[in-house]
Amino acid sequence: MRIVAALGGNALLHRGDRPDAAVQQTNIEGVATALAVLAREHELVITHGNGPQIGLLAMESEADRALSAPYPLDLLGAQTQGMIGSLLARTLHDALPGRRIAALVTHTLVRADDPAFDRPTKFVGQVYSRAMAEKLARKRGWHIARDTTGWRRVVPSPSPERILETDTVDDLLGLGALVICAGGGGVPVTADRDSGALTGVEAVVDKDLTAALLAEDLKADFLLILTDVPCVYERYGTPDQRPVPDATPAELRHGGFPDGSMGPKTEAAARFVERTGGLAAIGALDAAYEIVHGRSGTLVRPELTAG
Repeated sequence: MRIVAALGGNALLHRGDRPDAAVQQTNIEGVATALAVLAREHELVITHGNGPQIGLLAMESEADRALSAPYPLDLLGAQTQGMIGSLLARTLHDALPGRRIAALVTHTLVRADDPAFDRPTKFVGQVYSRAMAEKLARKRGWHIARDTTGWRRVVPSPSPERILETDTVDDLLGLGALVICAGGGGVPVTADRDSGALTGVEAVVDKDLTAALLAEDLKADFLLILTDVPCVYERYGTPDQRPVPDATPAELRHGGFPDGSMGPKTEAAARFVERTGGLAAIGALDAAYEIVHGRSGTLVRPELTAG
């Protein structure tokens, strides 16, 4: 079976962790343990978030007096792909002796006229108090919004149109490689209508929507969205919280899941299932094997049709 596994940003940095390299190295060992079991039985493509990492690099770039201007988000996203890809590749190399592993910097085509550029919604970087977030917004020209535990910077998140290296990923899978790609949703680029020349843009593409598109184009059998909760919950965080063991795309879309957390994950799962007839699931990283085998998480399945 061909599986695309999308790791949440918490895979390397859990909420409240210091963003130290040693902390991320330790956390990634748990990632490798969870995914190596799947990789022994299936073709596997791994995508990952980069919110904490790109936010940290953006702050460092803003504060670097040697620069005449901060690095743009597309280049910072490429840096996070290299760093996180290397951490994953090295750790999986040790967990899967003899397996070919490739970490690939990939680019995601977006539309220059996407209305998302006028409505920043994608959280990046760390959580602040409201007072500190407002101070940084005034100082650095940021847009800010409330997250589940505080206030964070938000940036544009245009819709992914195409992952430019999909054919290369497919070729690597054909060689038996485990492929790490589309980190942070891929480096966002636009293409000139006449020449096709690529230009990076100041944005971060949602990694779950990119993973769904990649899975569709790779003709994957299963889209696995891994996060820090066991499954999708209705009315999450309230006394009436209820787990959702399985759902159709239509049922997920009626769930009213928030844009800043579970919303993109449920939308990504719904899109993949609708467009391919395959299966998707959302659940906890450490239960990846159990989720694929129907023993954990939320399974997203096609609508049943009358026979």
